[in-house]
Amino acid sequence: MLKLFKFLKPYWWQIAILFVLTCVQVYTTLQLPALTADIINNGIVSGEVDYILMVGRNMILLALLSALCSLISSYLSAKIGADFAKEVRAAIFQKIINLNLTDMKDFSTASLTNRTTNDVNQVQQTMMMMLSMLIRAPLFCVISIIMALQTAPDMSWIIVVGVVAILGSTISIMAFVIPKFRIFQKLLDKITSITRESLTGLRVIRAFNNEKMEERKFERTNNTLTKLIIFIDKIMKLENPIINFVMNGATLLCTYIGITLLTKDFAYLGNMSAFAQYVTHVMMSFLMLSMFFVMLPRANVSANRIDEVLKTPERIKWRKETRGVPSSTPSVEFKNVDFSYEGAEEKVLENVSFTAKAGETTAFIGSTGSGKSTLINLVPRFYEATAGEILINGIDIRDYKKEDLMSKIGLVPQRGLLFSGTIKSNIKFGAPNATDEEVKYAARIAQATNFIEKLPNGYDSHIAQGGTNVSGGQKQRLSIARAICKNPDIFIFDDSFSALDMKTDAKLRAALKPVTNTAVTLMVAQRVSTIKDADQIIVLDSGKVAGKGTHKELLKKSKVYQSIVKSQLSDEEFKREMEEAHA
Repeated sequence: MLKLFKFLKPYWWQIAILFVLTCVQVYTTLQLPALTADIINNGIVSGEVDYILMVGRNMILLALLSALCSLISSYLSAKIGADFAKEVRAAIFQKIINLNLTDMKDFSTASLTNRTTNDVNQVQQTMMMMLSMLIRAPLFCVISIIMALQTAPDMSWIIVVGVVAILGSTISIMAFVIPKFRIFQKLLDKITSITRESLTGLRVIRAFNNEKMEERKFERTNNTLTKLIIFIDKIMKLENPIINFVMNGATLLCTYIGITLLTKDFAYLGNMSAFAQYVTHVMMSFLMLSMFFVMLPRANVSANRIDEVLKTPERIKWRKETRGVPSSTPSVEFKNVDFSYEGAEEKVLENVSFTAKAGETTAFIGSTGSGKSTLINLVPRFYEATAGEILINGIDIRDYKKEDLMSKIGLVPQRGLLFSGTIKSNIKFGAPNATDEEVKYAARIAQATNFIEKLPNGYDSHIAQGGTNVSGGQKQRLSIARAICKNPDIFIFDDSFSALDMKTDAKLRAALKPVTNTAVTLMVAQRVSTIKDADQIIVLDSGKVAGKGTHKELLKKSKVYQSIVKSQLSDEEFKREMEEAHA
């Protein structure tokens, strides 16, 4: 929890006001028992009605002041807690957004979701309790004990017995509960993960008639979580009856001893009444503190989970300003680039070198796992090359400011990803200031105009989160339109035509040519037909360059490329391709 206190700095003045109000509330509240004793001893016993009225009026004023301070302090603690949670959520989200794929390997999506929502809420509730109770309860406790000892020192041992009983029960309960909270958070992550996975793969689950299997998987985790919650609740619920027993026992002892002493001095009645109220305040203070300390372990687990995200080191460091002046002519150059995942023995890419020029298409092809997608993910620095250099427009990508590098890249991922909003907002995602004409132009190039204009609201039609209300081919076309609308120096197509039929694929590639004639085009594809006309094809095999050249050149000299082409064509078509290459 202490690690997150830095988020309270902007609200120090509100905390200061809260502290002052709490002190006033404690003072006014603890004056009431003393005034009650005064009324009894000097008013009721003596029969002084005017004195009773005067002290009673003062008690009402103090009670009103105490209530007002309590109201304002409760508002401030709730406001500070809400603002604190807002700052923490914003910090987590900002951290997640800026983490690279390598940095996020230790966190699942479900875990990050829970840390941003459930864990922050848990810390917020504890922080609100801390602000409202951690100042008030100790003040009430200490001052009440002092005033109780001054009022009736003969009964002070009752407070000691009650405090020891409450502390003993609280420590015992915490010893049982603390380890369970860590397990609780992990099970909650697992529940979220299973739910997310089932919802994402709902079509596949139904297609294979595996609903029962998924239900059983969810039920096992859900039952474990439920049993744990019941166990935690049973242990924690012991706190209230124990404290009630201690409080009622203390009250009975006060009454019994007080009545015994009244036989010697009737004026002791006021002192007995005041002492009983002070004992109640002491016990209530320990009740509040015990509630806080029972909540604290769970909040501490949540705070540690939040801190794990916030302190995750960013392995990829960006410069604050771009070093050097990029060339006005776009280019991408790999110089002896290696890449391997952290902790892995084998290299995913090894000694990759090539140059991609403006106005040309450089395509990458290879078997599954050959490193195609990894290679193009190095260009926007989603991963960092472990050796070699990558130059964009003549400058090493490590010398770029993040915003400057990303502004030059238009990425179309393998899985077309859309955001909740409209078709227009998705196309304008990389170019917020694009005009309607530019949006329509990008859609026309991406062959998306036909299906967009058939929708009732056209470009203002709603897109669900993840683009679940459009087909795979439509998502890909809108993703391509988004990249075109950005008008970047470098287009990256990561198998972005796989969901398109051959006819649409051909039309789209033909329409792209005038758009990309001044830009570098990097294209990953599985279909040879998609990259057949590329200016340069790079064949990857187990992370190494197994061939480089045009389609015809590779058919002549690359056995790996020949096998790829042969696997996608009939024997007759392959024979014809080979003849044309050697013609």
